[in-house]
Amino acid sequence: MKMKQEHYDYLEDKIQRAEKTLGITYHNDCLLSGMRYRWDLAHAAGLTPWICKHLYSYLDDNHIDTALRKITKTS
Repeated sequence: MKMKQEHYDYLEDKIQRAEKTLGITYHNDCLLSGMRYRWDLAHAAGLTPWICKHLYSYLDDNHIDTALRKITKTS
């Protein structure tokens, strides 16, 4: 993974907190794809500005999605 460890740790913390708030049933009940769920969760966690500021300077969507997939354990 190309993401810096400090960025991954921050992303993981925020995603896990949002996931606890929303619950995994959000993914199942809304019949969202794994990718849609991951990115909706990132947005719900308030990470969009942070992602734009810190991650897009050296990563693209595929790299970020790999980290989100690992964190959320979705395919």
